[in-house]
Amino acid sequence: MSDTTPIINPKMLSKIEALCIDNADLGEVQEVGIENIVTQKGTLDKDKYYIPKNSIDRVNCYDVFFRITEEEARQYKA
Repeated sequence: MSDTTPIINPKMLSKIEALCIDNADLGEVQEVGIENIVTQKGTLDKDKYYIPKNSIDRVNCYDVFFRITEEEARQYKA
């Protein structure tokens, strides 16, 4: 695992889906902060995740993938 964060245009991440390496759904990107990416999952019962940017594995036009599993993502849940 690399400690470097890919250079990402924050506008590119706006409103795209966030997924773990095991394809678990982390919701939709709501905000790109200095150190974290905030995602939100659900419509009525909303779960928010504050995931460190250095956890980004890759990004395409539709999804951002993080180098964490669904179990590891629980530690970032607000």
